[in-house]
Amino acid sequence: MIIPWQQLPAATLDNLLQEYASRDGTDYGQVETSLADKVEQLKQQLLQGKVVIVYSELHESVNLMLAEEFQKSQ
Repeated sequence: MIIPWQQLPAATLDNLLQEYASRDGTDYGQVETSLADKVEQLKQQLLQGKVVIVYSELHESVNLMLAEEFQKSQ
């Protein structure tokens, strides 16, 4: 299920994006990128509709997915 990011309180959205951006294995290329820059990049992708916030009832977890990948999985 997609969670509309616009309906989340700003602090909740920021915390979610920070948590996602700081996960092990999140790769932003060869250039080191600050956490603030990573969060800003994720916000831009949300605004552009490239990324969606997805809640998994099965795993009771929240994740970010490429919108295209989410559509294919449905």
